[in-house]
Amino acid sequence: MPDPEVTAIVGENRDTEETLIVVFLRGGADGLNLVPPLGDDDYYRARLAIGINSRDAVKIGDFFGLNPKLKDLGPLYSDGLMSIVHCAGSEDQTRSHFEAQDRMEHGGLVAGGWLGRYLLARQPGGGDRSPLSAVAIGSTLPECLRGAPSATAIRSLNDFALGKKTDKVRELLGQLYSTSPSPMLQLAGSSTMKALQRIDRLTSSLYSPANQAVYAEDSFSSGMRQIAQLIKARVGLEAAAIDLGGWDSHLTQSAVMDPEMTKLNAGLAAFCKDMGHKSMERTTIVVMTEFGRRVKENSALGTDHGRGSVMFVLGGDHKGGQVYVDWPGLTSKVLEGPGDLPVLNDYRNVLAPLLKKSSPHVSLEAVFPEFHPEHLEISA
Repeated sequence: MPDPEVTAIVGENRDTEETLIVVFLRGGADGLNLVPPLGDDDYYRARLAIGINSRDAVKIGDFFGLNPKLKDLGPLYSDGLMSIVHCAGSEDQTRSHFEAQDRMEHGGLVAGGWLGRYLLARQPGGGDRSPLSAVAIGSTLPECLRGAPSATAIRSLNDFALGKKTDKVRELLGQLYSTSPSPMLQLAGSSTMKALQRIDRLTSSLYSPANQAVYAEDSFSSGMRQIAQLIKARVGLEAAAIDLGGWDSHLTQSAVMDPEMTKLNAGLAAFCKDMGHKSMERTTIVVMTEFGRRVKENSALGTDHGRGSVMFVLGGDHKGGQVYVDWPGLTSKVLEGPGDLPVLNDYRNVLAPLLKKSSPHVSLEAVFPEFHPEHLEISA
């Protein structure tokens, strides 16, 4: 029987509300390597050495495939739990990591982060919001969460604790908050103390993933595991952000990208298995990157900075099992600038319908100022 102390809700995030997880692939992940267009002969002409052999790829329809390093995502796609948005990216054309990441995380040329503005718009008055309503797995808060009413960066759940033998400290802090003349401080303090109690319970016992899920030992899988723990503990988690870096594949692309794809594959597959289909209906994962890579391989068997890439969407009861793109082909007439895959799907057009479905009352103008989304028909 679940411990009522652990399963009690902190804040206003009820079972009917969703948790949004943003996975950012930093370094400019090559969408043509992650999801190669197996049916496009120009792809193989441009990538004589590094193109993904169609015999090795995980088939997802008659035209596209998944890189074999992402093989465990194939069943998620087939089951309708995952979809892919190809030729995805932002309006930034600098091909600079810093500029492109900054623009995408801010949601345009505006202050604050798009995810922070979304969380603020969900509950404008603050209310009884958990101190763990937004969590970044890592040592720093990503720009997308700037401006959130409550956001915490943690490297592990152990960071969000008072330490050992702190019953007396917690008792004194509770008394201090309860006697405060400020009702808002009383509420915030009470929520924080409750969250600390639940985190103490989480860290004091060995977590056992459900459905025989097994997480890898790398930092990405560890982070996804901790997010699963927080969701299951019902601490009021509304949004989580986690990075997976190392995608800058100028040289020997396979040596650079294969280890990162292995981590991405293992972390996402284990998380989805651990959560189960029912919980994944209330959990949406969006995987994005600042830009893609040049279509043609370079002389070092790598790829240079480009424009269009891919996004993955998992869970959230969305219209999965599809690749969203009107494939333009890879002829010279289609490619942008020095030979890049064009951006046909603005990342905000992917995020907007997902955010709107989760929170119909939220104004998307508040989340993405000066941008008028043309919703991708991805929301169920």
